[in-house]
Amino acid sequence: MPPFLLSCITYLGVALPGSTLGMLWPSMRVSIHEPVGALGIILSTGVAAQVVSSTATGRIMARAGEGPLLAFGTALMAAALAMESAASALWLLAVGSAAFSVGFGIVNAALNVYAAGRFGPRYITWMHASYGLGATIGPLLVTALLAAGAGWRGALASMAAVIGAITWLLAMCRRAWEPSREPERARRRPGKHSRLAAVTFTAVETGIEVGAGIWGYVFLTSGRGLPAEAGGLAVAAYWAMMFAGRVLLGPVAERAGASRVLAVAVAGVPAGAALMTVPGPAAVAVAGMMLLGLAAAPVFPLLTLTTADRVGDGGAAAAVGLQTAASAVGSAALPSGIGLVIGAVGARAVGPALLVLGLSMCAVYGLALRVVADFPPSP
Repeated sequence: MPPFLLSCITYLGVALPGSTLGMLWPSMRVSIHEPVGALGIILSTGVAAQVVSSTATGRIMARAGEGPLLAFGTALMAAALAMESAASALWLLAVGSAAFSVGFGIVNAALNVYAAGRFGPRYITWMHASYGLGATIGPLLVTALLAAGAGWRGALASMAAVIGAITWLLAMCRRAWEPSREPERARRRPGKHSRLAAVTFTAVETGIEVGAGIWGYVFLTSGRGLPAEAGGLAVAAYWAMMFAGRVLLGPVAERAGASRVLAVAVAGVPAGAALMTVPGPAAVAVAGMMLLGLAAAPVFPLLTLTTADRVGDGGAAAAVGLQTAASAVGSAALPSGIGLVIGAVGARAVGPALLVLGLSMCAVYGLALRVVADFPPSP
C-alpha cells in the first residue's frame, strides 16, 4: 500500500478518539464518582506526555524507522484505550491518557516528519484533511454507539479495536516506509533561531485554530446574539472550512508554491479575526470565522513541508518534532487563556483576543523569514 494512503488511513483512525472525550466524560465521571473538573487532570497529563513523545520522535525516527515506529505508536494508543475502557478510578484514566498521548505524539510527529521529506503540498494538506475527517466521524460514531446502548466503555473499546486494526495494517506494510535517498539540502547556520521562531509560530497558530473552534459558539450566541441553532451550524461550518481548505488549497500550493500560499494564509488569519471583531451584524462575525478557518487550514501542513527550507534536511526531523510538540501546548494553553478572558470581560472578547493572537502570529512569521534571509545556507 502506498505510504500516502497509509498516512491518511492512520491519521483518520487516530483522530477518532480525540474529538469524543467531551461527549464521553459526563458518563465517565459518574461511573468513577469524580467531579466535572477532574477532566483537567486527564487533559494535563495527556498534553505533557504528548509534548515529550513528539519532541523525542523526530530524533529517534532515523534509527527506529517509520514503519515500526508508527506501528508501535498506534499499538500503544489501542492498548491505552482498551485500558481506559475498563478503568474504575481516575488515576487509571490518567495513566491511560498519558499512554494514549505518548502514542499519539509518536504517530503525529512521525507522520509529519515523513510527509515533510517525501510529500508535496497537495499530499501533505490532504493527509491533514484526513485527520479533520476522522475528527468529524468520531462524534458521529460515538453518538451511534451510545444510542445503541454500548456506553462509554463500549465506545472506547470500539475505537481501540479500530486503531488495533490500523496497527495490524501498519505492521504488515512496514516496508512501504523505506526512506528515499535524496540529496541533502544545505544546512542553514541559524537553525536554533529558526526552530525557536517556528515553534512559537506553531503554538500560536494552533491555539488560534482550536480556540476559535472551542469558543466560537459562545462568541456567536452570547457575544453576538446569534440563535443557538445558527451558532451550532456556524461552528460545524468552521470545521468544514478547515477540512475544505486543506483539500482545495493543497493543489493550489503545488502550482503556486507552498511558501506563497503559506504567506497568504498567515495574513488571512488576522483578517478573519478582524471581521469577527468589528461591530455589525452577526453575519459579519460568522463570515470572519469562516475566513479564519479557511486561512488557518493549510498553515500547519505547509509550515511542516517548508521546514527543511529553513533549517536544512539535516535538522528537519528534529524541528518538525518540536513543532508538533508546540502544537499540543498551544492548542491547550491558548484556548484556556481565551476562556479566562471571556470570564473577565465577556464573550465578545473572543474576536479581539483572536485578532491579537493573529497579529502576533504574523509578527513571528515575519521574524522567521528574516532569520532565514539573514543567514544563507552554509557551504
